Amino acid sequence: MSQSQVKIHVMGKPMWVPSACVEGRTVISAGKMLKVAAVMDEELVEGETVADPEAFVSQVKHTQLNADIFTFAQKLPEVVPKYKYRTEWDSAAVIPITSYSEWFEKRAEYDVRKAVKRANRLGVVVRLAEFDDAFVEGVCRIYNESPTRQGRAFWHYQKSFNDVKDESATYSERSVFIGAYYNEELIGFVKMVRVGPIARTLHVISEKKHFDKKPTNALIAKTVEICELSGLSHLVYGTYASGDPKNSLTEFKRRNGFEEVLVPRYHIPLTLKGRIALRWNLHRQMAARLPEGVTTQLRRVRGLWYGRKARSSGEMTERRRA
Repeated sequence: MSQSQVKIHVMGKPMWVPSACVEGRTVISAGKMLKVAAVMDEELVEGETVADPEAFVSQVKHTQLNADIFTFAQKLPEVVPKYKYRTEWDSAAVIPITSYSEWFEKRAEYDVRKAVKRANRLGVVVRLAEFDDAFVEGVCRIYNESPTRQGRAFWHYQKSFNDVKDESATYSERSVFIGAYYNEELIGFVKMVRVGPIARTLHVISEKKHFDKKPTNALIAKTVEICELSGLSHLVYGTYASGDPKNSLTEFKRRNGFEEVLVPRYHIPLTLKGRIALRWNLHRQMAARLPEGVTTQLRRVRGLWYGRKARSSGEMTERRRA
């Protein structure tokens, strides 16, 4: 099979990686010392990611990807392992969709219900948004509010209008944009992609300066409502567990009614190097192999460093204005 290249984004930066077409799926390979192959955007492809793993892996071996390991995960709602390959677990933040009222009254915590009502009382309007240039300009303004988010460098800070538009337009035929507006100005948005009966958020963000108006809580509420009206079974908001038990985003998801669901992920060695790597867990990222106490300290140092960098950047901006 011939090999080509496709563009992916790693930590917000574009990069080209080898790719090959296998049974209609785009398979990519990434890594230097250890090459791991996977279906590109596997969580967003419709249907089973890999219908017949044995036949699929056989074809991957005949590509020019030269991968050492092939990995894929099952799709919600199937959480019981179907195969006997090396199995690990992906953590997903999930709201099973029954009705908006069930979510609001039984899943969302009291402070979230107050926040949604506060957003409405203060004049935040949440509605479906048209993906046009005016919307993209609003997204750029939100992205450029701060160089850091969640204690780390924000990947989308100071991206060009065209880059933001191109990246936001992916999977447009299955995407829904939900905007939070204050005085007709976009102050937050959700991009949601339908994958069969599942809805996945690709971005949930609001301006920090409007935090008091609780637009993010209002956006989650509207997203749940739209999922119910669309007959979707689950809403997925990325991973649930971040490795940091005090992570503010994990706590935000919990209070907004998301629960952790573990989905089987399989790792299949393609070479002797791949078998050795799996035996010694070398396929995992370094952070996953460090003791929890070490990673906690590293996250703390990272947060302090980015916070100092953001303050320095803000002071320089103020001096220029003066």
